[in-house]
Amino acid sequence: MNLLFLMTDQHRVDTLGCYGNPHVATPNLDRLAATGTRFDRFYTPTAICTPARASLLTGQAPFRHRLLANYERNVGYLEDLREDAFTFPSALRERDYQLGLIGKWHGGTHRNAASYGFDGPDLPGWHNPVDHPDYLAYLAERDLPPYRISEPIRGTTPNGNPGNLLAARLHQPVEATFEYYLATRAIEQLDKYAVDGRPFFLATHFFGPHLPYLLPDEYFDLYAPDLVELPASIAETFEGKPPVQRNYSEHWTFDTIPIEVTRKLIAVYWGYVTLIDEQIGRILTRLDELGLSDDTSVFFTADHGEFTGAHRLHDKGPAMYEDIYHIPGIVRIPGAAPQVRHELVTLTDCTATILELAGCDPSPAVDSRSLVPLVRGEHPEWPGELVAEFHGHHFPYPQRMIRDDRYKLIVNPESVNELYDLVQDPHELHNRYPHPEMQPVRRRLMRRLYDLLRERGDNFFHWMTPMYDIGASDHDPSLSSFEPEGATAPLPVSGLNEKITEPQ
Repeated sequence: MNLLFLMTDQHRVDTLGCYGNPHVATPNLDRLAATGTRFDRFYTPTAICTPARASLLTGQAPFRHRLLANYERNVGYLEDLREDAFTFPSALRERDYQLGLIGKWHGGTHRNAASYGFDGPDLPGWHNPVDHPDYLAYLAERDLPPYRISEPIRGTTPNGNPGNLLAARLHQPVEATFEYYLATRAIEQLDKYAVDGRPFFLATHFFGPHLPYLLPDEYFDLYAPDLVELPASIAETFEGKPPVQRNYSEHWTFDTIPIEVTRKLIAVYWGYVTLIDEQIGRILTRLDELGLSDDTSVFFTADHGEFTGAHRLHDKGPAMYEDIYHIPGIVRIPGAAPQVRHELVTLTDCTATILELAGCDPSPAVDSRSLVPLVRGEHPEWPGELVAEFHGHHFPYPQRMIRDDRYKLIVNPESVNELYDLVQDPHELHNRYPHPEMQPVRRRLMRRLYDLLRERGDNFFHWMTPMYDIGASDHDPSLSSFEPEGATAPLPVSGLNEKITEPQ
Protein backbone atom coordinates (compact mmCIF):
# COMPACT_ATOMS: atom_id res chain seq x y z
CA MET A 1 0.00 0.00 0.00
CA ASN A 2 1.38 3.39 -1.06
CA LEU A 3 0.80 6.29 1.33
CA LEU A 4 0.26 9.94 0.39
CA PHE A 5 0.17 12.30 3.37
CA LEU A 6 -1.04 15.85 2.74
CA MET A 7 -0.66 18.31 5.59
CA THR A 8 -1.27 22.00 6.09
CA ASP A 9 -0.15 24.30 8.88
CA GLN A 10 -2.44 26.27 11.18
CA HIS A 11 -5.60 25.33 9.30
CA ARG A 12 -9.09 26.05 10.64
CA VAL A 13 -11.45 23.13 10.11
CA ASP A 14 -14.36 25.48 9.34
CA THR A 15 -12.71 26.82 6.17
CA LEU A 16 -13.45 23.66 4.17
CA GLY A 17 -16.61 23.08 2.16
CA CYS A 18 -16.77 19.47 3.32
CA TYR A 19 -16.88 20.74 6.92
CA GLY A 20 -19.73 23.13 6.18
CA ASN A 21 -18.22 26.39 4.91
CA PRO A 22 -20.58 27.76 2.22
CA HIS A 23 -18.19 30.35 0.80
CA VAL A 24 -14.65 28.93 0.55
CA ALA A 25 -13.88 26.95 -2.62
CA THR A 26 -12.13 23.70 -1.65
CA PRO A 27 -13.32 21.33 -4.39
CA ASN A 28 -10.32 19.02 -4.26
CA LEU A 29 -10.43 18.39 -0.53
CA ASP A 30 -14.21 18.11 -0.77
CA ARG A 31 -13.77 15.41 -3.41
CA LEU A 32 -11.27 13.59 -1.23
CA ALA A 33 -13.75 13.69 1.67
CA ALA A 34 -16.58 12.51 -0.58
CA THR A 35 -14.56 9.45 -1.61
CA GLY A 36 -13.03 8.73 1.79
CA THR A 37 -13.71 9.05 5.51
CA ARG A 38 -14.19 12.49 7.02
CA PHE A 39 -13.64 12.58 10.76
CA ASP A 40 -15.76 15.35 12.23
CA ARG A 41 -14.02 15.26 15.64
CA PHE A 42 -10.34 15.14 14.76
CA TYR A 43 -7.91 16.86 17.16
CA THR A 44 -4.28 17.80 17.51
CA PRO A 45 -2.43 16.53 20.61
CA THR A 46 -1.01 20.04 21.07
CA ALA A 47 -1.69 23.24 19.16
CA ILE A 48 1.86 24.16 18.23
CA CYS A 49 3.89 23.14 15.19
CA THR A 50 7.01 21.27 16.30
CA PRO A 51 5.49 19.23 19.15
CA ALA A 52 2.49 18.25 17.01
CA ARG A 53 4.73 17.19 14.12
CA ALA A 54 6.94 15.23 16.50
CA SER A 55 3.82 13.46 17.77
CA LEU A 56 2.98 12.45 14.20
CA LEU A 57 6.54 11.25 13.63
CA THR A 58 6.66 9.19 16.83
CA GLY A 59 3.01 8.42 17.53
CA GLN A 60 3.66 9.67 21.05
CA ALA A 61 2.12 12.36 23.23
CA PRO A 62 4.37 15.43 23.59
CA PHE A 63 5.22 14.80 27.26
CA ARG A 64 6.67 11.45 26.18
CA HIS A 65 8.71 12.48 23.11
CA ARG A 66 9.69 15.68 24.98
CA LEU A 67 10.03 17.96 21.97
CA LEU A 68 7.78 20.54 23.58
CA ALA A 69 8.26 23.89 21.83
CA ASN A 70 9.08 25.55 18.51
CA TYR A 71 12.76 26.40 18.46
CA GLU A 72 12.09 30.02 17.39
CA ARG A 73 10.46 30.71 20.78
CA ASN A 74 12.14 27.92 22.72
CA VAL A 75 12.70 28.57 26.41
CA GLY A 76 14.98 25.67 27.30
CA TYR A 77 13.17 22.57 26.08
CA LEU A 78 14.74 19.93 23.83
CA GLU A 79 15.17 20.97 20.20
CA ASP A 80 15.43 17.50 18.68
CA LEU A 81 14.00 14.07 19.39
CA ARG A 82 16.19 11.74 21.41
CA GLU A 83 18.39 9.46 19.32
CA ASP A 84 16.57 6.37 20.61
CA ALA A 85 13.05 7.69 19.91
CA PHE A 86 10.84 5.43 17.80
CA THR A 87 9.70 7.01 14.50
CA PHE A 88 7.46 5.53 11.85
CA PRO A 89 9.92 6.16 8.96
CA SER A 90 12.35 3.68 10.51
CA ALA A 91 9.64 1.02 10.51
CA LEU A 92 8.69 1.79 6.90
CA ARG A 93 12.32 1.59 5.78
CA GLU A 94 12.43 -1.97 7.12
CA ARG A 95 9.54 -2.71 4.73
CA ASP A 96 11.58 -1.28 1.81
CA TYR A 97 9.45 1.85 1.46
CA GLN A 98 10.59 4.84 -0.53
CA LEU A 99 10.28 7.86 1.78
CA GLY A 100 9.69 11.44 0.74
CA LEU A 101 8.84 14.67 2.52
CA ILE A 102 8.27 17.79 0.44
CA GLY A 103 7.70 20.99 2.38
CA LYS A 104 7.73 22.09 5.97
CA TRP A 105 9.83 20.00 8.33
CA HIS A 106 9.90 21.97 11.61
CA GLY A 107 10.57 18.75 13.50
CA GLY A 108 13.91 19.70 15.03
CA THR A 109 16.96 21.89 14.48
CA HIS A 110 20.05 19.69 14.15
CA ARG A 111 18.28 16.69 12.61
CA ASN A 112 16.30 17.36 9.46
CA ALA A 113 13.92 15.22 7.40
CA ALA A 114 16.85 13.51 5.68
CA SER A 115 18.07 12.38 9.11
CA TYR A 116 15.00 10.16 9.24
CA GLY A 117 15.42 8.86 5.69
CA PHE A 118 13.14 11.24 3.77
CA ASP A 119 13.92 12.40 0.22
CA GLY A 120 13.23 16.04 -0.69
CA PRO A 121 14.73 19.51 -0.34
CA ASP A 122 15.64 20.52 3.21
CA LEU A 123 13.13 23.27 4.05
CA PRO A 124 13.57 24.33 7.68
CA GLY A 125 11.76 27.03 9.59
CA TRP A 126 8.22 28.03 10.44
CA HIS A 127 7.25 29.86 7.22
CA ASN A 128 7.96 29.76 3.49
CA PRO A 129 11.78 29.95 3.13
CA VAL A 130 11.65 32.14 0.02
CA ASP A 131 15.43 32.51 -0.09
CA HIS A 132 16.03 28.74 -0.25
CA PRO A 133 18.40 27.74 -3.11
CA ASP A 134 16.04 25.09 -4.48
CA TYR A 135 13.12 27.54 -4.63
CA LEU A 136 15.32 30.20 -6.26
CA ALA A 137 16.49 27.63 -8.83
CA TYR A 138 12.84 26.72 -9.51
CA LEU A 139 12.04 30.38 -10.22
CA ALA A 140 15.12 30.84 -12.40
CA GLU A 141 14.42 27.71 -14.48
CA ARG A 142 10.94 29.03 -15.29
CA ASP A 143 11.84 32.71 -15.60
CA LEU A 144 9.48 33.58 -12.75
CA PRO A 145 9.78 36.78 -10.68
CA PRO A 146 11.20 36.70 -7.15
CA TYR A 147 9.26 37.12 -3.92
CA ARG A 148 8.07 40.67 -3.21
CA ILE A 149 5.24 41.94 -0.98
CA SER A 150 3.40 45.21 -0.33
CA GLU A 151 0.45 46.50 1.72
CA PRO A 152 1.46 44.80 4.98
CA ILE A 153 -1.24 44.39 7.60
CA ARG A 154 -0.16 44.54 11.22
CA GLY A 155 -1.26 46.10 14.50
CA THR A 156 0.58 47.85 17.33
CA THR A 157 2.06 46.06 20.34
CA PRO A 158 1.53 47.25 23.95
CA ASN A 159 4.91 49.03 23.94
CA GLY A 160 4.05 50.96 20.77
CA ASN A 161 6.08 48.92 18.30
CA PRO A 162 4.76 47.41 15.04
CA GLY A 163 3.07 44.06 15.64
CA ASN A 164 3.66 40.78 13.86
CA LEU A 165 3.00 40.79 10.13
CA LEU A 166 -0.45 39.24 9.60
CA ALA A 167 -0.91 39.50 5.81
CA ALA A 168 0.42 41.23 2.70
CA ARG A 169 -0.08 41.33 -1.05
CA LEU A 170 2.37 39.11 -2.95
CA HIS A 171 3.66 40.33 -6.31
CA GLN A 172 4.12 36.97 -8.05
CA PRO A 173 1.95 34.86 -10.34
CA VAL A 174 0.49 31.72 -8.83
CA GLU A 175 3.13 29.56 -10.58
CA ALA A 176 5.82 31.39 -8.59
CA THR A 177 4.21 30.95 -5.18
CA PHE A 178 5.85 28.68 -2.68
CA GLU A 179 2.68 26.56 -2.59
CA TYR A 180 2.81 25.92 -6.34
CA TYR A 181 6.51 25.14 -6.07
CA LEU A 182 5.87 22.54 -3.33
CA ALA A 183 3.14 20.84 -5.34
CA THR A 184 5.44 20.74 -8.37
CA ARG A 185 8.23 19.10 -6.37
CA ALA A 186 5.73 16.60 -4.91
CA ILE A 187 4.54 15.67 -8.41
CA GLU A 188 8.14 15.20 -9.55
CA GLN A 189 8.71 12.90 -6.57
CA LEU A 190 5.56 10.93 -7.37
CA ASP A 191 6.85 10.41 -10.92
CA LYS A 192 10.15 9.05 -9.61
CA TYR A 193 8.45 6.70 -7.18
CA ALA A 194 6.11 5.41 -9.87
CA VAL A 195 9.06 4.50 -12.09
CA ASP A 196 10.84 2.72 -9.23
CA GLY A 197 7.81 0.58 -8.46
CA ARG A 198 8.49 -0.01 -4.76
CA PRO A 199 5.86 1.16 -2.27
CA PHE A 200 6.23 4.74 -1.15
CA PHE A 201 5.31 7.13 1.64
CA LEU A 202 5.20 10.69 0.32
CA ALA A 203 4.33 13.61 2.58
CA THR A 204 3.62 17.09 1.26
CA HIS A 205 3.63 19.60 4.10
CA PHE A 206 2.44 23.06 3.07
CA PHE A 207 3.66 26.00 5.15
CA GLY A 208 0.24 27.67 4.92
CA PRO A 209 -2.34 28.79 5.66
CA HIS A 210 -0.15 29.85 8.59
CA LEU A 211 0.10 33.60 9.02
CA PRO A 212 1.32 35.88 7.57
CA TYR A 213 -1.03 35.34 4.64
CA LEU A 214 1.07 36.35 1.61
CA LEU A 215 -0.95 35.94 -1.58
CA PRO A 216 -1.10 37.11 -5.20
CA ASP A 217 -3.92 39.45 -6.19
CA GLU A 218 -6.30 36.74 -7.41
CA TYR A 219 -6.26 35.07 -3.99
CA PHE A 220 -5.72 38.16 -1.82
CA ASP A 221 -8.92 39.61 -3.29
CA LEU A 222 -10.76 36.36 -4.07
CA TYR A 223 -13.31 36.70 -1.27
CA ALA A 224 -15.14 39.89 -0.40
CA PRO A 225 -14.82 40.87 3.26
CA ASP A 226 -18.58 41.36 3.51
CA LEU A 227 -18.97 37.60 2.97
CA VAL A 228 -17.20 37.04 6.27
CA GLU A 229 -19.31 36.37 9.33
CA LEU A 230 -17.08 37.29 12.24
CA PRO A 231 -16.49 34.55 14.84
CA ALA A 232 -19.07 34.68 17.63
CA SER A 233 -16.21 34.51 20.14
CA ILE A 234 -15.01 37.91 18.97
CA ALA A 235 -17.29 39.02 21.82
CA GLU A 236 -14.75 37.56 24.27
CA THR A 237 -14.36 39.61 27.46
CA PHE A 238 -11.84 37.26 29.19
CA GLU A 239 -13.98 37.49 32.33
CA GLY A 240 -13.34 34.43 34.48
CA LYS A 241 -10.63 33.27 32.07
CA PRO A 242 -6.87 32.85 32.66
CA PRO A 243 -5.21 36.30 32.40
CA VAL A 244 -2.69 34.94 29.89
CA GLN A 245 -5.42 35.02 27.24
CA ARG A 246 -5.87 38.78 27.55
CA ASN A 247 -2.07 39.18 27.42
CA TYR A 248 -1.93 37.13 24.23
CA SER A 249 -4.70 39.23 22.71
CA GLU A 250 -2.60 42.32 23.35
CA HIS A 251 0.50 40.60 21.98
CA TRP A 252 -1.39 39.82 18.77
CA THR A 253 -2.63 43.43 18.65
CA PHE A 254 -6.28 42.51 18.06
CA ASP A 255 -7.79 45.66 19.55
CA THR A 256 -5.45 47.93 17.57
CA ILE A 257 -6.81 46.69 14.24
CA PRO A 258 -10.12 48.03 12.86
CA ILE A 259 -12.86 45.43 12.63
CA GLU A 260 -13.16 45.87 8.85
CA VAL A 261 -9.46 44.93 8.60
CA THR A 262 -10.16 41.82 10.65
CA ARG A 263 -12.84 40.87 8.10
CA LYS A 264 -10.29 41.40 5.33
CA LEU A 265 -7.75 39.23 7.15
CA ILE A 266 -10.24 36.37 7.38
CA ALA A 267 -11.14 36.81 3.70
CA VAL A 268 -7.44 36.65 2.77
CA TYR A 269 -7.03 33.55 4.94
CA TRP A 270 -9.86 31.95 2.94
CA GLY A 271 -7.98 32.81 -0.25
CA TYR A 272 -4.92 31.04 1.15
CA VAL A 273 -7.02 27.94 1.80
CA THR A 274 -8.27 27.94 -1.80
CA LEU A 275 -4.74 28.39 -3.18
CA ILE A 276 -3.56 25.33 -1.22
CA ASP A 277 -6.62 23.32 -2.22
CA GLU A 278 -5.76 23.91 -5.88
CA GLN A 279 -2.21 22.66 -5.32
CA ILE A 280 -3.50 19.56 -3.54
CA GLY A 281 -5.74 19.04 -6.56
CA ARG A 282 -2.69 19.04 -8.83
CA ILE A 283 -1.07 16.31 -6.71
CA LEU A 284 -4.21 14.17 -6.58
CA THR A 285 -4.70 14.54 -10.33
CA ARG A 286 -1.16 13.32 -10.97
CA LEU A 287 -1.78 10.37 -8.66
CA ASP A 288 -4.75 9.45 -10.88
CA GLU A 289 -2.77 9.97 -14.11
CA LEU A 290 -0.05 7.62 -12.89
CA GLY A 291 -2.63 4.92 -12.15
CA LEU A 292 -1.69 4.88 -8.47
CA SER A 293 -4.96 5.87 -6.81
CA ASP A 294 -6.24 2.31 -6.42
CA ASP A 295 -3.06 1.35 -4.55
CA THR A 296 -2.57 4.49 -2.46
CA SER A 297 -4.09 5.54 0.84
CA VAL A 298 -4.42 9.31 1.13
CA PHE A 299 -4.42 11.38 4.33
CA PHE A 300 -5.25 15.05 4.76
CA THR A 301 -4.91 16.90 8.02
CA ALA A 302 -3.14 19.83 9.74
CA ASP A 303 -0.78 20.21 12.67
CA HIS A 304 -3.23 22.57 14.46
CA GLY A 305 -5.75 25.33 13.85
CA GLU A 306 -5.66 29.14 13.85
CA PHE A 307 -7.62 31.81 15.71
CA THR A 308 -8.10 34.42 12.89
CA GLY A 309 -9.73 36.79 15.38
CA ALA A 310 -11.66 34.20 17.40
CA HIS A 311 -11.49 35.08 21.11
CA ARG A 312 -9.79 38.31 19.97
CA LEU A 313 -6.66 36.28 19.18
CA HIS A 314 -4.48 35.40 16.22
CA ASP A 315 -2.07 32.54 15.63
CA LYS A 316 -2.18 30.01 18.54
CA GLY A 317 -1.04 29.91 22.16
CA PRO A 318 -1.96 28.96 25.74
CA ALA A 319 -5.73 28.85 25.19
CA MET A 320 -7.14 25.39 24.47
CA TYR A 321 -10.13 26.43 22.38
CA GLU A 322 -11.70 24.40 19.59
CA ASP A 323 -10.41 26.97 17.07
CA ILE A 324 -6.86 25.62 17.38
CA TYR A 325 -7.36 22.05 18.69
CA HIS A 326 -10.14 20.83 16.37
CA ILE A 327 -8.53 20.17 12.97
CA PRO A 328 -9.53 18.60 9.63
CA GLY A 329 -8.97 14.88 9.25
CA ILE A 330 -9.71 12.93 6.06
CA VAL A 331 -8.46 9.41 5.26
CA ARG A 332 -9.14 7.52 2.02
CA ILE A 333 -8.21 3.84 1.88
CA PRO A 334 -8.82 2.02 -1.43
CA GLY A 335 -11.89 -0.20 -1.21
CA ALA A 336 -13.36 1.53 1.85
CA ALA A 337 -16.79 3.12 1.41
CA PRO A 338 -17.19 6.90 1.88
CA GLN A 339 -18.52 7.92 5.29
CA VAL A 340 -18.40 10.42 8.14
CA ARG A 341 -17.15 9.21 11.55
CA HIS A 342 -17.90 10.83 14.89
CA GLU A 343 -15.32 9.21 17.18
CA LEU A 344 -12.86 11.46 19.01
CA VAL A 345 -9.55 10.85 17.23
CA THR A 346 -6.21 12.65 17.11
CA LEU A 347 -3.27 13.38 14.83
CA THR A 348 -1.20 10.78 16.68
CA ASP A 349 -3.67 8.11 15.52
CA CYS A 350 -2.34 8.67 12.00
CA THR A 351 0.96 7.10 13.09
CA ALA A 352 -0.57 3.76 14.04
CA THR A 353 -2.69 3.94 10.87
CA ILE A 354 0.38 4.42 8.68
CA LEU A 355 2.12 1.49 10.37
CA GLU A 356 -0.85 -0.82 9.86
CA LEU A 357 -1.33 0.13 6.21
CA ALA A 358 2.38 -0.46 5.58
CA GLY A 359 2.18 -3.92 7.14
CA CYS A 360 4.40 -3.00 10.10
CA ASP A 361 4.01 -4.62 13.48
CA PRO A 362 2.33 -2.36 16.06
CA SER A 363 4.87 -0.53 18.17
CA PRO A 364 4.48 -0.52 21.97
CA ALA A 365 6.17 2.90 21.92
CA VAL A 366 3.19 4.71 20.37
CA ASP A 367 0.28 6.40 22.14
CA SER A 368 -2.05 6.03 19.16
CA ARG A 369 -4.70 3.72 17.77
CA SER A 370 -5.06 2.77 14.12
CA LEU A 371 -7.94 4.41 12.26
CA VAL A 372 -8.11 1.56 9.73
CA PRO A 373 -11.08 -0.21 11.40
CA LEU A 374 -13.02 3.05 11.48
CA VAL A 375 -12.24 3.86 7.85
CA ARG A 376 -13.37 0.37 6.86
CA GLY A 377 -16.73 0.96 8.49
CA GLU A 378 -16.21 -1.17 11.59
CA HIS A 379 -17.33 -0.25 15.09
CA PRO A 380 -14.54 -1.17 17.51
CA GLU A 381 -14.59 -0.12 21.13
CA TRP A 382 -13.25 3.43 21.16
CA PRO A 383 -12.41 5.86 23.99
CA GLY A 384 -15.15 8.34 24.83
CA GLU A 385 -12.74 11.16 25.54
CA LEU A 386 -9.40 12.57 24.41
CA VAL A 387 -6.54 14.30 26.17
CA ALA A 388 -4.42 17.18 24.86
CA GLU A 389 -1.53 19.12 26.33
CA PHE A 390 0.45 22.32 25.97
CA HIS A 391 3.86 23.26 27.35
CA GLY A 392 4.50 26.81 26.22
CA HIS A 393 5.23 29.27 23.41
CA HIS A 394 7.23 32.41 24.23
CA PHE A 395 7.33 31.15 27.84
CA PRO A 396 6.63 27.89 29.71
CA TYR A 397 2.92 27.41 30.26
CA PRO A 398 1.76 23.89 31.14
CA GLN A 399 -1.85 22.88 30.42
CA ARG A 400 -3.80 19.65 30.18
CA MET A 401 -7.22 19.21 28.61
CA ILE A 402 -9.82 16.45 28.54
CA ARG A 403 -12.76 16.58 26.17
CA ASP A 404 -15.69 14.17 25.99
CA ASP A 405 -18.88 14.14 23.96
CA ARG A 406 -20.17 17.36 25.53
CA TYR A 407 -17.75 18.94 27.99
CA LYS A 408 -14.18 20.20 28.02
CA LEU A 409 -12.06 20.63 31.15
CA ILE A 410 -8.75 22.52 31.06
CA VAL A 411 -6.32 22.54 33.99
CA ASN A 412 -4.20 25.69 34.29
CA PRO A 413 -1.99 25.30 37.39
CA GLU A 414 -0.94 28.97 37.60
CA SER A 415 -4.43 30.38 37.18
CA VAL A 416 -8.10 29.44 36.97
CA ASN A 417 -9.24 26.17 35.45
CA GLU A 418 -11.78 26.16 32.62
CA LEU A 419 -14.89 24.09 31.95
CA TYR A 420 -16.99 24.51 28.83
CA ASP A 421 -20.32 23.01 27.81
CA LEU A 422 -19.79 22.56 24.07
CA VAL A 423 -23.50 21.96 23.46
CA GLN A 424 -24.91 25.04 25.20
CA ASP A 425 -21.81 27.19 24.63
CA PRO A 426 -20.10 25.98 21.43
CA HIS A 427 -18.03 29.17 21.17
CA GLU A 428 -16.55 28.66 24.66
CA LEU A 429 -17.33 32.13 25.93
CA HIS A 430 -18.47 31.13 29.43
CA ASN A 431 -16.12 29.39 31.83
CA ARG A 432 -18.44 27.29 33.99
CA TYR A 433 -15.74 25.76 36.16
CA PRO A 434 -16.73 27.66 39.34
CA HIS A 435 -20.49 27.14 38.87
CA PRO A 436 -21.89 25.01 41.72
CA GLU A 437 -24.27 23.11 39.46
CA MET A 438 -21.26 21.92 37.43
CA GLN A 439 -19.61 20.17 40.39
CA PRO A 440 -20.60 16.64 39.20
CA VAL A 441 -19.17 17.28 35.71
CA ARG A 442 -16.08 18.95 37.15
CA ARG A 443 -15.44 16.09 39.55
CA ARG A 444 -15.99 13.38 36.95
CA LEU A 445 -13.73 14.95 34.32
CA MET A 446 -11.04 15.87 36.81
CA ARG A 447 -10.88 12.29 38.08
CA ARG A 448 -10.91 10.86 34.56
CA LEU A 449 -8.13 13.20 33.44
CA TYR A 450 -6.16 12.30 36.56
CA ASP A 451 -6.50 8.57 35.89
CA LEU A 452 -5.54 8.93 32.22
CA LEU A 453 -2.45 11.00 33.04
CA ARG A 454 -1.35 8.42 35.60
CA GLU A 455 -1.89 5.59 33.12
CA ARG A 456 0.20 7.44 30.53
CA GLY A 457 2.97 8.30 32.98
CA ASP A 458 2.42 12.05 32.59
CA ASN A 459 3.69 13.50 35.86
CA PHE A 460 1.40 16.51 35.56
CA PHE A 461 -0.94 14.46 37.76
CA HIS A 462 1.24 15.19 40.81
CA TRP A 463 0.03 18.80 40.84
CA MET A 464 -3.56 17.65 40.59
CA THR A 465 -3.31 15.21 43.51
CA PRO A 466 -3.37 17.78 46.35
CA MET A 467 -5.00 20.66 44.49
CA TYR A 468 -8.23 19.32 43.03
CA ASP A 469 -11.08 16.97 43.85
CA ILE A 470 -9.68 13.75 42.40
CA GLY A 471 -11.19 11.41 44.99
CA ALA A 472 -9.38 8.92 47.19
CA SER A 473 -5.67 8.44 46.48
CA ASP A 474 -4.30 4.91 46.10
CA HIS A 475 -0.66 6.03 46.19
CA ASP A 476 1.68 8.19 48.28
CA PRO A 477 1.19 11.70 46.83
CA SER A 478 4.00 13.17 48.93
CA LEU A 479 6.59 11.08 47.06
CA SER A 480 8.08 10.04 50.39
CA SER A 481 8.07 6.84 52.42
CA PHE A 482 9.37 7.95 55.79
CA GLU A 483 6.56 6.43 57.82
CA PRO A 484 6.58 2.68 58.58
CA GLU A 485 4.24 0.71 56.33
CA GLY A 486 0.70 0.86 57.65
CA ALA A 487 1.42 3.72 60.04
CA THR A 488 -0.71 6.14 58.11
CA ALA A 489 -3.75 5.85 55.90
CA PRO A 490 -5.17 8.25 53.35
CA LEU A 491 -7.55 10.75 54.86
CA PRO A 492 -11.17 10.28 53.72
CA VAL A 493 -12.35 12.63 51.04
CA SER A 494 -15.80 13.97 51.82
CA GLY A 495 -18.59 13.39 49.39
CA LEU A 496 -17.02 10.47 47.52
CA ASN A 497 -20.09 8.34 48.00
CA GLU A 498 -22.54 11.02 47.00
CA LYS A 499 -24.64 10.29 43.96
CA ILE A 500 -23.35 12.32 41.03
CA THR A 501 -26.04 13.94 38.91
CA GLU A 502 -24.87 16.00 35.96
CA PRO A 503 -26.80 18.99 34.63
CA GLN A 504 -28.92 18.37 31.58
